[in-house]
Amino acid sequence: MLNIHNLSVSFSGEYLFENVTFRLGAGDRVGLVGKNGAGKSTMLKILSRDVEPDSGSIATEKSLQIGFLRQDVDFDLGRSVLEEAYQAFVEIKKTEREIAEANEQLVTRTDYESEAYSEIIERMSDLTHHFEIIGGYNYVGNTERVLLGLGFKRSDFDKLTETFSGGWRMRIELAKLLLQNNDLLLLDEPTNHLDIESIIWLESYLRTFPGAVVIVSHDKMFLDNVTNRTIEISLGKIYDFNKPYSEYLIQREELREIQLAAQKNQAKKIEETEKLISKFRAKASKASMAQSLIKKLDRVERIEVDEDDNSVMNISFPVSITPGRVVLETQNFSKAYGEKRILTEIDLLVERGSKIAFVGQNGQGKSTFIKAVVKEFEYTGEIKLGHNVQLGYFAQNQAEYLDGEKTLLDTMIDAATDSNRSKVRDMLGAFLFRGDDVEKKVKVLSGGERNRLALCVLLLKPINVLLMDEPTNHLDIKSKNVLKAALKNFEGTLLLVSHDRDFLQGMSEKVYEFKDEKIREYLGDINYFLEQRNVENMREFEKVDEVKVSKKEEVKNVVKTLSYDDQKKLKTLQNKLSKIESQISDLEKKIKKDDVDLASDYDRLVNDKNFFSQYEKKKKDLEQYMLDWEQVQEEIDTKS
Repeated sequence: MLNIHNLSVSFSGEYLFENVTFRLGAGDRVGLVGKNGAGKSTMLKILSRDVEPDSGSIATEKSLQIGFLRQDVDFDLGRSVLEEAYQAFVEIKKTEREIAEANEQLVTRTDYESEAYSEIIERMSDLTHHFEIIGGYNYVGNTERVLLGLGFKRSDFDKLTETFSGGWRMRIELAKLLLQNNDLLLLDEPTNHLDIESIIWLESYLRTFPGAVVIVSHDKMFLDNVTNRTIEISLGKIYDFNKPYSEYLIQREELREIQLAAQKNQAKKIEETEKLISKFRAKASKASMAQSLIKKLDRVERIEVDEDDNSVMNISFPVSITPGRVVLETQNFSKAYGEKRILTEIDLLVERGSKIAFVGQNGQGKSTFIKAVVKEFEYTGEIKLGHNVQLGYFAQNQAEYLDGEKTLLDTMIDAATDSNRSKVRDMLGAFLFRGDDVEKKVKVLSGGERNRLALCVLLLKPINVLLMDEPTNHLDIKSKNVLKAALKNFEGTLLLVSHDRDFLQGMSEKVYEFKDEKIREYLGDINYFLEQRNVENMREFEKVDEVKVSKKEEVKNVVKTLSYDDQKKLKTLQNKLSKIESQISDLEKKIKKDDVDLASDYDRLVNDKNFFSQYEKKKKDLEQYMLDWEQVQEEIDTKS
């Protein structure tokens, strides 16, 4: 499918990677991992041909189609969510327009016997057949299925894309990629803007994807659940194993131990040989033997142990002062944006030392609640902070608050106080910004490096209550592990919003789910929450059949409570609805049969002057029946 040979890329004279070679085949689901700044996103850009390498070659099949999920998404204004998602179907939409144009000509023209009319019929047949082959009759349903899987509601479909946040627009772009017939998917941090339910759906989708996938992700659990191969970029080299991430770490460590043992044995033999050479050199009779040993030693290929970049952040969150027993309390807290209500009458009490995780679908109010606590906007109800509470807030887009034109050192000095200004260089060093790195401008940092800097800035303030909103976005796996350990050791109070299941494991003793304007408490960590949600989902599934069975009984009960006249009207409407549904079903079957005839037997239809006018009439009748159905259903809903 795709071959990479001796690929090299350098920046400012330093190699990101050098002479890298690997191959991608159908069914490969590769986790591309490495530290922030190792070159993962650059590798994706090279594979997508957005960036040219300094040297090396990439050989691909001629027909290879590549889909690339970038971090920056830009849509044309004025399109709805559905319209934007339909942009994935370039060929289908083009064929659809051509069919409509041909239909229009067949309906309006009257020169049925002419050669031109016959050519239009023949073209119509070809277009319809091609439309069926490329999935034209399925694309609408597939689009809705993928959008729903990624967390959109049907009520969102007709909303303009510009009314959604960047994270939701990223989901639309992801939906487009999944809907295209790509052979290779390149996904750069696909889970950054997804909630847990959507991540689980995406895992299921990618596990059955028939092509190849290369995923840059720092979500360990996502990688373990999706990938069957890991390529790590480290210190300019790649390490390639046919294992998911966790198994790869074990295997790579085992290989390193074997290399160390082999290197130790080789060093012992070399030392013995060098002693013999020294001994034989002292005797003229043994000089030729010494030279022979020297040549033999020169031919020995020295065993090298794979280098590993083990540099990690050194981070801790000291508690400034001890606050009161209750650090946060809300009463009847509500927030709405215009007509849209986000949270309604929320009562919550947080005690000192609590570790709490906030979960739920995007848009359910997790970040809204956190922002309200730090007074970013007005709301109704009360939010009271306890005695001596000192908040530390890490926003979901915290890195965006950094001034790109400032250097790292200036950023820290400007945020420091008199008591800690002298420590900023040491703090930057602890966050892996050392030497000349501190003179870099913020704008040249990668996403993960900006997050590290933002965390470093946060530590300049006195803190005893931490509000963390998606702190792991863009952080590499090693940095996330260090942050997780620091937060677990934090002796203050932690309110944590995250979608990273691995990061959340063991982090909290309570989980609050935000859903339908309310919050619900689960007394356990993320594993307990997911278990409970699975049980509840199964119960809901089991109730479906019960609902179907009891639906007729419910209608009977409703009818019994109506007046005699209303019962008669409702019965009439229900009969009318049933008749319309039957007519819709019959018309759909007839139109489908016409489509098949048009594709397979157009020679017969050429001489049938009434076919296309009747075909068009059936379509118009179907549209009218659909409108009638909606009107009657609304009347039934009103009366019942």
